[in-house]
Amino acid sequence: MRTFIILALVFLSCSLYAQNQTNEAGRKIGYWKVTGADKPTPGYDESALVEEGEFQEGRKVGVWKAYYPSGKLKNEITHDNGRPSGPYTTYYENGKIEEKGNWGLNKNMGKFTRYYENGQVQQDFTFDDTGKRNGAQKYYHENGQLMIEGNWNGGKEDGAVKEYYANGDLKSVRVFEGGKMDAAKSQFKEPPTQAVAVSAEPEPVKDQNNKVKTTITVSQQEAAPNIGTFNGNGPHTLYNKNRQISQKGIFKNGRLMDGKIYKYSKDGILETIEIYSNGQYVGDGVITPDMK
Repeated sequence: MRTFIILALVFLSCSLYAQNQTNEAGRKIGYWKVTGADKPTPGYDESALVEEGEFQEGRKVGVWKAYYPSGKLKNEITHDNGRPSGPYTTYYENGKIEEKGNWGLNKNMGKFTRYYENGQVQQDFTFDDTGKRNGAQKYYHENGQLMIEGNWNGGKEDGAVKEYYANGDLKSVRVFEGGKMDAAKSQFKEPPTQAVAVSAEPEPVKDQNNKVKTTITVSQQEAAPNIGTFNGNGPHTLYNKNRQISQKGIFKNGRLMDGKIYKYSKDGILETIEIYSNGQYVGDGVITPDMK
């Protein structure tokens, strides 16, 4: 028994010694456990584990794991020659999966699934080898009901795109050809409002942790509401310093959950209307001549 304990301690000490090594050229090699001391990161103590994985000649290879400051697993991303390539999974801090997919050439490829924090599927996409969405694409409400379904071709909507309310009732049927909506063939099950076209882009721009575009919290001091005081909750219309609409919709704790964000050029010309559902970007609205 004593011999076994000694051997175990020797093995442990050798394992620890083998970590965080560099070669004669100063390049990182072998298995690394990167802490806040090795890679100063906001929110992390010096002793907190930030990420871990293997280096070859200073470049990440294989599966790398990253962690929240709490120590909970944040993501698992496959690397090849220093770049994300292959399967990846990101997690909410509660342990539930946030996003799963395959990464290559800085783009999503193949099956892609994003989840709400409650575990329900939010987006069910398929990407081709060029990173463009192709085939059946689906969005879901947080309660599990289908939100949007349709087919994409080369990253653009193609054919009928159906949208549903959270209770399952049909909201609209928008008909597209090459990403452009044919208003004459489209149907809306509510009083006509600004038509919403789901973005023809393959996927919103992501950061290094593959985070999708979301709305941000607006403080009471920053907000210029249409009437009364902006309390951060319920329906509001906010304006920019030029008295143009900047955000409109339903807010929760200062964050736009369901509605639109209006973006302008430096000359004050409306350039983009971003559509958000449950705080997540789902597409761009159509800008009509009378809105410019």
